[in-house]
Amino acid sequence: MEDVYKTIEAPSKETLFKEKGSKFFGYAFPVASEDAVKETLEILRKKHHTARHFCYAYQLGIEKIRFRANDDGEPNNSAGMPIYGQIQAFEVTNILIVSVRYFGGTKLGVGGLMSAYKLSAQMALEASDILEKTINITYTLTFNYDLMNSVMRIIKERNIDIVDQKLEMDCQYTIAVRKNDAETIFTIFDTLYKVAIKVSE
Repeated sequence: MEDVYKTIEAPSKETLFKEKGSKFFGYAFPVASEDAVKETLEILRKKHHTARHFCYAYQLGIEKIRFRANDDGEPNNSAGMPIYGQIQAFEVTNILIVSVRYFGGTKLGVGGLMSAYKLSAQMALEASDILEKTINITYTLTFNYDLMNSVMRIIKERNIDIVDQKLEMDCQYTIAVRKNDAETIFTIFDTLYKVAIKVSE
């Protein structure tokens, strides 16, 4: 099973595609929610306050995908879907691609628009640092101090990330494990003497 996905962690550089006098400014942004999409669009609208069209597409989620494509006044499916097509082509998620158009006086027609918005999105993605990340499961381990060495040995052997730790009456570690290894790691800790393991909320 695939337990990796691709995304970006920083906005792309601004790109510019020109076609028959029209200018298309392309951007890629990392987003984690619909609210982040709205906030980013607001910032762009202030920056390009004389532009006519802010066409975009976004995809959110890793295993449950949510997406939206918006033509923002351009003919139906001439802008948002070609942009979304590039998100699919580059296989990225948790991303927003926006193409800001300044009309240059010459109509491009639906085919011309589709091609221009596709290229604008492609340029924005090519200007981005795309990273591959693993899908992780987070577990909480609770155990007595006398088990610290045994627990740490497994964590080191298996290259497990400790996300958080609380050392009070007993020890509590929050660990992140790759999805494909999660069942094995759970079994190892579960069979260890007196280590309580549960999926973190």
